[in-house]
Amino acid sequence: MDSPWIVGRVTAHSPRLRLICLPQAGGSARSFAPWRLAPPDGIELATVELPGRGVRGAEPLPDTLEELADAVIDGIADEFDLPYALFGHSFGALLGYEIALRVGRRGLPRPRALLVSACRAPHTPVRKRITDRDDQGLLDWLEGLGGFPPELRQYPAYLRYAVRTVRYDLSLAEQYRGRGPAPVDCPLHVLGGAEDPLVDEAQLERWRECASAGFTLQVLPGGHDYLFTGAPAALGAVTAALR
Repeated sequence: MDSPWIVGRVTAHSPRLRLICLPQAGGSARSFAPWRLAPPDGIELATVELPGRGVRGAEPLPDTLEELADAVIDGIADEFDLPYALFGHSFGALLGYEIALRVGRRGLPRPRALLVSACRAPHTPVRKRITDRDDQGLLDWLEGLGGFPPELRQYPAYLRYAVRTVRYDLSLAEQYRGRGPAPVDCPLHVLGGAEDPLVDEAQLERWRECASAGFTLQVLPGGHDYLFTGAPAALGAVTAALR
């Protein structure tokens, strides 16, 4: 399938499931590049490229996370021709949750599972706003999380793009507060990093209140970026959840 929404698809022979991956704040489909090296057996990876980044950098950006969720559904509806699951990391977790709620309301095929990673539960408040910081403060914060290599500071044009994209995504996440907790009608699997300074295990546990069809929680070694620093273990946990 040709679509601007899916970049870097990894197909599988007679796939039993399609895993639709949604990136962290400021991230892109390329964020899941390490997973493409060893995709789960029988699972097709479909990594989402959101508006405002990569080759889609000039596209207009929705004003709310709810509007973005609707835009993603419109863009990837053809992906629902195969049994599928949603995976979202950090900002992508809130987006995946909102998509999981909305596909059912729109009469579209529901996901077989929702996997969320390193994110507060949608009905819980934001502990501290990050977007109140200036660009330098935002960069310092990102570097402290391990989410932005310091050597990229030597590329001013890229820095401006990165800060703009991260700030936009974080703003949507900070403004978003789900009604409820509204339960998803598919198994809900929650992952996180044991040393994550932003989202601790108690916050991850609050996702249980959004589950109505099964719940698991697994904490893996690493910080907020455990998904990338420990990619094999993270992918192993995802694969196990989808069996």
